Amino acid sequence: MRIRLLPADFPIAWWLPYSWLVYLGFFIVYAVLRHGSPLWWALHVLALLAFLPMYFRGYWLEGQRLLPIVAGITGIGAAFIPWNPGASVFFIYASGFVGDMGRPAIAVRWLGAILAVVGIETVALGLRPEAWIPAVLLPLIIGGGNIGFAEKRRADCRLRLAQDEVEHLAKVAERERIARDLHDLLGHTLSVIVLKSELAAKLSERDPARAGAEIRDVERISREALSEVRRAVQGYRALTLEESLARARQALQAGGVALETEVAGLRLDPRTEGVISLVLHEAITNVIRHAKAGRCRISIQQRHQVVVFVVEDDGVGGEAIAGTGLSGMRSRVEELGGRFEHDGRHGTTLRVELPGIPVPES
Repeated sequence: MRIRLLPADFPIAWWLPYSWLVYLGFFIVYAVLRHGSPLWWALHVLALLAFLPMYFRGYWLEGQRLLPIVAGITGIGAAFIPWNPGASVFFIYASGFVGDMGRPAIAVRWLGAILAVVGIETVALGLRPEAWIPAVLLPLIIGGGNIGFAEKRRADCRLRLAQDEVEHLAKVAERERIARDLHDLLGHTLSVIVLKSELAAKLSERDPARAGAEIRDVERISREALSEVRRAVQGYRALTLEESLARARQALQAGGVALETEVAGLRLDPRTEGVISLVLHEAITNVIRHAKAGRCRISIQQRHQVVVFVVEDDGVGGEAIAGTGLSGMRSRVEELGGRFEHDGRHGTTLRVELPGIPVPES
């Protein structure tokens, strides 16, 4: 059976916790320089054997459940630092876990407790500078940084949960709307079809001509219902540009992204408007899920029968990632003879140019 030392959803590169163990070298080097007795070495080996399980267990825990881990590692450092200055690394390891013990105020208090242990030992036992300086300075730097990183991870997690909840509620509302609309659209029609079919069955022997008329009515009503369903489904798929912009604003606001828009002078044919709406939906979805942006700008201009549509954000940028919907956007644009460009050098910029069919003003 394979033993997993780190969680499957570990938020950073899996090899980093292993690389950080190299700092145990200071503890071991000082032990070698001491030329200690077999008992001396036995105690150091026991310290390492006690530390390693706590170290890896710490990556599986959060909140107050980390307290025994932090206290245990701090205790090892406190026990050995009077004789081995390299034991200051244990205070550093302990401070690395305090960020996950709770809100920043709680984490700062526990970091202060670790530093207090070092301070008390320094005053009471007269620790040498090579022992207490790294035991104070590095926990302040590493522990303080990890407190900030942990709070950022928690904020990102809350944001993802909020986005998932908004998306879930939107899907539920859309399913309810579709169910309600289809019920209103087809409920009466299907009832009429059932009644006329039953009547035609009863008249088939005693009045075939009238039964035939009823069947023709059933056919006519069925065709009308089919056309109504097709129109309804097409309506679900193709939102107007105004509706798409309103939904984009709501989605970005829920994700904490400020939106700027520049939309003017548009007279679009329905097909072009539908493609822009679909591309806008995909682009805004990518901004929320992948960009980590604080600002997004949408510009739609019509110049000389060419529609220029730009979505840009100030996020992380980078190369296009498979699965973000870019291929779908590109294919929709190219089907209309347009051009699609993606630039991830400074944030992300999507630029679409479409031939705009002039639509006379009504």
